[in-house]
Amino acid sequence: MNPVSTDIISSQPEHVVIEVENLSKAFESRVLWRGVGFTVGRGEMLALVGPSGSGKSTLLNCLGLLDRPTSGAIRYQGEDITRFGRGETRRFRRDSLGYLFQHYALIENATVEENLEVAVAPRRRAPDSGGPGIAEALDRVGLAGRGKERIHHLSGGEQQRVALARLIVQKPALVLADEPTGALDDANTAVVVDILRELSGAGCAVVLATHDATVRDACDTVFAVPGQPGRHLVANL
Repeated sequence: MNPVSTDIISSQPEHVVIEVENLSKAFESRVLWRGVGFTVGRGEMLALVGPSGSGKSTLLNCLGLLDRPTSGAIRYQGEDITRFGRGETRRFRRDSLGYLFQHYALIENATVEENLEVAVAPRRRAPDSGGPGIAEALDRVGLAGRGKERIHHLSGGEQQRVALARLIVQKPALVLADEPTGALDDANTAVVVDILRELSGAGCAVVLATHDATVRDACDTVFAVPGQPGRHLVANL
């Protein structure tokens, strides 16, 4: 894969979920990046790539409203979420977002099932709502029958599978993943890629930060977060 050097050019999906326009982030006198722009549509996976310190995680945090850009717009289904107040931000995260982190973000002293119940409860989804249940989600990630085990008894790869099952039961419109395979072996990396592709195929938009070439090559679009202000690389694969 050879990215094509452009001035903020990416595909224009038919059903845009996230549109980033002229986004900039500065810390005191340091500009991390400026002029960032891309779109991600339903069923699309976009990889954020770049060297350590280029701001991939910060960009993801801005998309999830865990951080705020210095300037520019982030539109979710046409609405600029950078203007959201506290209540709107809370609802956006609860109803629309799913997260996948390198270090799993699970409740270690709780069971696998309890972790998934906690994740789905805020969305108030009824058992007959049509979405995958906990048992089905665990089966899909290769953890059938493991629901009663406590998280701290699981290996790192198994914990990331629980985090994937969490996404399956949440069924978010947008998944943000920060180095989701950074601590995994090849087998578990393959599971992560397969489940993210499955979620994407079901209509979810996925944005992930990665150094892993296997994960990058599984994505539809690659955005190179500029190491220097104003430089961009975008490749449609």
